Amino acid sequence: MDQTRITMKFKALVSGILLLLAIWITACDPAGSKESQESSPNVIYILADDLGYGDLGCYGQKHFRTPGIDRLAEEGMRFTDHYAGSTVCAPSRAVLMTGIHTGHNHIRGNARLPLPDSVFTVAELFRKAGYATGAFGKWGLGLEGTEGVAYRQGFDEFFGFYHQGLAHRYYPSSLWRNDVEVRLDNDTALREYAADLMHAESLEFIRKHQDEPFFLYIPCIIPHAELIAPEDSLLEKNRGKFLPEKVYEGNDYFTGAYRPNGYGSQEESHAVFVAMVQRLDRYVVEIMELLEELGLEDHTIVMFSSDNGPHAEGGADPSYFGSSGPLTGIKRDLYEGGIRVPFIVRWPGVVEPGSESDHVSGFQDMLPTFSDLVGVETGQPVDGISMLPLLTGKGKQDKHEYLYWEFHEQQGKQAIRQGKWKAVKLKVDSGPDTPVELYDLTADISESNDVASEHPDKVEQMKQLFREARTPSEQFRFEYEKTK
Repeated sequence: MDQTRITMKFKALVSGILLLLAIWITACDPAGSKESQESSPNVIYILADDLGYGDLGCYGQKHFRTPGIDRLAEEGMRFTDHYAGSTVCAPSRAVLMTGIHTGHNHIRGNARLPLPDSVFTVAELFRKAGYATGAFGKWGLGLEGTEGVAYRQGFDEFFGFYHQGLAHRYYPSSLWRNDVEVRLDNDTALREYAADLMHAESLEFIRKHQDEPFFLYIPCIIPHAELIAPEDSLLEKNRGKFLPEKVYEGNDYFTGAYRPNGYGSQEESHAVFVAMVQRLDRYVVEIMELLEELGLEDHTIVMFSSDNGPHAEGGADPSYFGSSGPLTGIKRDLYEGGIRVPFIVRWPGVVEPGSESDHVSGFQDMLPTFSDLVGVETGQPVDGISMLPLLTGKGKQDKHEYLYWEFHEQQGKQAIRQGKWKAVKLKVDSGPDTPVELYDLTADISESNDVASEHPDKVEQMKQLFREARTPSEQFRFEYEKTK
């Protein structure tokens, strides 16, 4: 046998051994196994703006369809008892970013205060773990020139609105890319729809970082007022379907009445609202299609939620669509409709498809969950609890003793959720001893029957928790505190 044939046989033998080894490795750790999927997964967190608990098909919406987001629920876990950080934008996002609830957070209202350098954010955690980080949408936690802007809080890339008031306008004159103001072509006609621009940037971020772990935060501006949508097929298919239409007169573009942070007029508020929600749904579809195209679908956790309950501004009509579902209240309420929000987690190979959880959780849980996920310490005390045991099915899932909220508009409000019990205090500005309303959410999810008089011991316990749950804040004081 000549040397050439010996060499060829040897190479064939080596190739066969390598092939068998590859098959053995694949059999021991298939791509769909939990072990492989839990190793440095990408994370995409999509945050809708003012989307109600009942505004999605998978949460009971009957007037219109949201197939893209509903598919997330079919392929992941749907949470029934998940809570926003607050009942309005800025404090809710502050809780999400820091893991600190509104009783301790630096930002407890829409006062446009910047996040301080001293806090450790979700983005800083992922960056410390070696992830690329990007945020595209409405920030609301610090204006340009302050320490609170996104690129100073752990995000490598940001494109969108820093000023949450200016995010009310969907055809703005400019947006921000980190520290650079980007002019848009909307000065003489409505050409560039901000939500579409920010969505395009989100897709580009995924393409750009497909070969490394990334954290993508998408605080979308839809469906917050103003109610306006591009003239396309999404709007056209909804025209005339939701009658009688609601007409809203606002501050229109290219008029003397125009206000940059106002809302434009709308003669088809119902149709436009649905078109906006379905546009958000289409964004989700396009994100999932891109992940599949790039081979990232099974190695990416996709989370979806909303920053608070549905609004009734700029022509919005939450009662028409049942946007709060079975809950009472809307944005700016601390009843369930103002703070209980959709939450969906899709994590292939780890989270069971089509599953549902009534685990009581909130925005403050995201930072400790991500900390647990990537193995990086938070570096600060937090009010949240890691949800990783629940998501992975590994270990014991801890539960909150209680969740707490405070709100500094409409004469001051406080609320606590403890197990099945919900306590609400109104007109807190008048003093710390205002009456406590008490609801049993297992029997009364709509908070229609105040049972405080039937459970005096529980009321006293809640009063004590109201005192313990918060620390004083110089920027956010109830009126009675200002006179001390």
